[in-house]
Parts: sequence; C-alpha cells; structure tokens
Amino acid sequence: MNSSYIETIKAVDGEIFYIEYHQKRYEDVMRSLGVDDFANLSDFIDPPKWGIYRCRLVYDEKSIEVTYHEYKKREICSLKVIFDNTIEYSKKYSNRDKIDSLFSQKDDADDILIIKNLLLTDTSIANIALYRDGVWLTPKNPLLKGTTRARLLDEGRIVEADIKVQELRSFSQVALLNAMIDFDILERFDFLI
Repeated sequence: MNSSYIETIKAVDGEIFYIEYHQKRYEDVMRSLGVDDFANLSDFIDPPKWGIYRCRLVYDEKSIEVTYHEYKKREICSLKVIFDNTIEYSKKYSNRDKIDSLFSQKDDADDILIIKNLLLTDTSIANIALYRDGVWLTPKNPLLKGTTRARLLDEGRIVEADIKVQELRSFSQVALLNAMIDFDILERFDFLI
C-alpha cells in the first residue's frame, strides 16, 4: 500500500469500542479520495476474546488489512515542547515519518507536545486537553481530529479553543485522548522546553 491510512480501534475481551466514530472518519477519508462505496469496518474486525487489544486497520481505496496487538499503556508524565510550523497530519496516515522525526527530539521526556504557529496541537500519539477554570479545553486545530476527541466534543465534556504555548503553565491538569486510553488525566505532568 503506497498511500495508506490507519484506524486504531480498542477491543476488550472481544468487545469493540466506539466503532461508529472510526467508521465516520474512515468514510471521510474515502470521500476525500473520491470513493463513495464504503466497507463496514466492523465486518473486518474479530478481536481476541480475552484481553485488551489494539485493532490496527490499514486501508486504502481498494483494501483493508487488520492486525491485533496486545495493548500495554505507555506511562506519560513529561512532554517535550517541540515547534514545527510545517507539519501536516490531517488524516491518520500510516506514514508517520515526520511525527517520528519530531519524537526523536524528546530527549528525556516521555513524549512530545507539537506546537504549530505558537498554538498547541497534539502529542505524538494523542490529542490533548487542558483544565482551567472548570473547563477542559482542547486545541481547535489539532494535527489530527481524533475519534475520542470527536466523541468528547459531542458529549460536551471538552471545548475547542486556540491554546497558545505561553499559556501552558496556566492549566492545572492535563489529559491525553485517544482510542486506547480514552480520556486519561495525567497524575503528574511536566512540560519540558
């Protein structure tokens, strides 16, 4: 597959989580490629019946391949602030070379926080939300509009905002959002500049 895309879907003891959000994003990608005949993703997924798995769907206009990977959560307590005004990742491409290149600059941090045009976007693996004045804010223009982010916006649990890098220290809590960790409030966190 030359230009391929991925969906990462959580499954626990054979149960698939929030497939409708993944289906919508898959359909949006296919529409952008000029395809309007969609597969039903749930027809391709048959996860193991025991344990927590990351169902990885790699697809293009013609095919869908699924692999299953036992999931172990990565502990994240520190985020290295990385600036890149040119990065583009509006679809969940299987090619993550640019993100991997930025991630290699993390030094001793657990992950990176990518800043584009002085605004927060995402970490290397998750959308982000920050808590201040009784509200969880998430960047209005993330690199990737994740499925968990979309669901939490629909539920009214988070609110979009432009978050400037200089505001980072004004937040009392940080949460990471993706299909595998859902809405994960970090017990402790540090931003490394």
